[in-house]
Amino acid sequence: MSAVFRKLLLGLLWVYRHLISPLTPASCRYTPTCSAYAVQAIEKHGPWHGGRLALRRIARCHPWGGHGHDPVP
Repeated sequence: MSAVFRKLLLGLLWVYRHLISPLTPASCRYTPTCSAYAVQAIEKHGPWHGGRLALRRIARCHPWGGHGHDPVP
């Protein structure tokens, strides 16, 4: 079940990164970008913990949030 959920999340991220993101202006405050961070987190920690890390990162990505280099732990 976890492998299926992992593939589903990575598939959704692929669609976002290759089809949706190129249509919007670049505005990410962090490196790697939030979508690249999500892919790395899910590949490294699995869909549950990696997904939670990605959601925390996305929640911090706002005008009053941080910026700069923020690698996956």
